[in-house]
Amino acid sequence: MYSHKTITNDLIDLPVGKVVCVGRNYIDHIQELNNPIPQQALLFIKPQTSLCDINQPIDIPMNSGECHNELELAVLIGKPITKASVDECLSSIWGIGLGLDLTLRQVQDELKAKGLPWERAKAFDGACPVSGFVPLESFTNLQDIEFALAINNQNRQTGHSKMMIWGILSLLQEICQIFTLMPGDIVMTGTPKGVGPLEAGDRLAIRLGPPEYPIFELETQVNQPD
Repeated sequence: MYSHKTITNDLIDLPVGKVVCVGRNYIDHIQELNNPIPQQALLFIKPQTSLCDINQPIDIPMNSGECHNELELAVLIGKPITKASVDECLSSIWGIGLGLDLTLRQVQDELKAKGLPWERAKAFDGACPVSGFVPLESFTNLQDIEFALAINNQNRQTGHSKMMIWGILSLLQEICQIFTLMPGDIVMTGTPKGVGPLEAGDRLAIRLGPPEYPIFELETQVNQPD
């Protein structure tokens, strides 16, 4: 069962809450999928049951078409915020980690074509593997966070928080105008270009921070089916 942890594998004393995801927050990703640029942040929610430890082998559905990687900065909320100021949003953050917004792309495309919600494509059990979290005080500038994903030693995604349409604090402030963010909630902040299908046996290398001095690096893999 999933629990919030630090990057050094210590338990964080916060409940497991909802996962609020942000779609289309990087221009390059919007362009690669030929989507329109939204006028406001595109929000959807994954349930608690979507969360799992990214350090463990990742299970993906094998009979629902392609399952795509979407690596994102993940923000762990430590204090409740509702209709908060920017300063209150900043003080609500426990820490920053990385997560995969796993997406059944063909299922999503079919739902989008019919104008239907995306949960069948994005909210299945295990659809949100997340890393441990690094305390907020380790970051001097939330607009200067780099992250990357390599698959089978090939670079797949590189992102930077300065590339976001809506920055981390802007997102938190917009979200909490609509509904309260509670301690233990996670906000997934959107993915850069480089999404693509995952295959059984793929080896994933995930990095937070620049390559010359990463905040952390980890490796995981996609499970082989029985």
